[in-house]
Amino acid sequence: MRQTFGVRSRVPSRADHILKPMGKPSTRYYLLLVTAGAVALWFFLAWGWQLRYGLVVTGLADWGTSGGVPWGIYIGLFIWWVGISHGGILISAGVRLFKLRVFYPVARLAELLTIGALSIAGLFIIIDLGRPDRVVTSVIRAYATTVHTSPLIWDVTVITLYFVLTATYLLLTIRHDIYHLGRRLPSYFAPLYRLLTHGYKPEEDKKVERMAWWLAFAVVILAPFLLHGGVIPWLFQLIASMPAWFSPIQAPTFLSIALTSAFGSVVLVAYVFRRVYGWTEIIPDKAFARMGSVLSLVGLFFLWFQLQAIITGAFAAPVGLRTATEAKVEDPIYWTAIVLVAAAVLYLGAQTIWSALFSVRRVVIASIAPVLATLFEKTLFIVEGLENPAFDIYKAVPGHYFPTWVEISSIFGAVAMLVLFFAIAAKVVPVIEVEAEHEE
Repeated sequence: MRQTFGVRSRVPSRADHILKPMGKPSTRYYLLLVTAGAVALWFFLAWGWQLRYGLVVTGLADWGTSGGVPWGIYIGLFIWWVGISHGGILISAGVRLFKLRVFYPVARLAELLTIGALSIAGLFIIIDLGRPDRVVTSVIRAYATTVHTSPLIWDVTVITLYFVLTATYLLLTIRHDIYHLGRRLPSYFAPLYRLLTHGYKPEEDKKVERMAWWLAFAVVILAPFLLHGGVIPWLFQLIASMPAWFSPIQAPTFLSIALTSAFGSVVLVAYVFRRVYGWTEIIPDKAFARMGSVLSLVGLFFLWFQLQAIITGAFAAPVGLRTATEAKVEDPIYWTAIVLVAAAVLYLGAQTIWSALFSVRRVVIASIAPVLATLFEKTLFIVEGLENPAFDIYKAVPGHYFPTWVEISSIFGAVAMLVLFFAIAAKVVPVIEVEAEHEE
């Protein structure tokens, strides 16, 4: 059966709301594209400046006589974006595995967030290498050798696998929606829709659902235990010369930080779509209340692991670990992050217990705090870990690292690219699953 796109057919009224973002672009939409595009362009100009003059235009330096730290906000952002991607796919996978129907309305938004965030995380690896060609010369060409010895290559491998699994999972679930809503989709994307639904038959739905279930299961295993609870913390916790990093607690700490930033980001993305398209019924208050409750729980774990690390480093610890811990607790950026997460946990926990305190807007405001806090904490984790090594040869002679305008531009540029990604994706595919139309 050949599917026809761009021809109206009788569809339930909720589908009209689901397809609302795919309608004719408004003036505000074009303004958003121009604004986000300008910020992204500024970021690429800054990156071009770095490519022309080298990493010397950043606040990064080298160990030893050069002084400074070789990793800074780029690696902090890499960890942060990978962490954000976790919550996205874990929410969607949880919906499929554990029948968490309250999260159905945000499942695909979460999947798209995963794809966007992972892509941006990979970009920051390329940026931090200094030259894009090093991806070929240092990673791809030497892969057969370095995969046996380099935690960084393990990282690249697992992230690539994670991306492929997520993209496959999204494709499997989106084929059904495109086929059944095809007559209402924009005709100018018909070639893309035919490609995505090539060979699709309605009777394959049960098989696809089973495949998606196993993919969701693989993602749930891979994300917490092999990626942000495994390979990425191994990059740091296995380096004995860095006392601030060398600890088995890094794996659960990384995972708690990832989930905290991720759930906060999903709340923000869901609220923007709800507000812009009037999706009060499609993304109901209950979804925000539940996401807020989960965010308070993972934020509490974040605070708990931070407390464990501080107590371990402050009470009769070896000299190197005590020095690194003192440097961390004396930094106002660290306490800013802790206060932001604590404030969010207190409110979100309270509104879980006393429903009268609940407000969608307050949940959204509270969710901003841990998203920013985790960025601060991860960047500080990288920098303080490098500035307080066990051996003086690695010590940062000039003192504290501070990012330059080039590095700061990358923060805003990355957010702008994510905005562009969602703005374009919302015009091409339904960002709410068709199954989400069913009530609990």
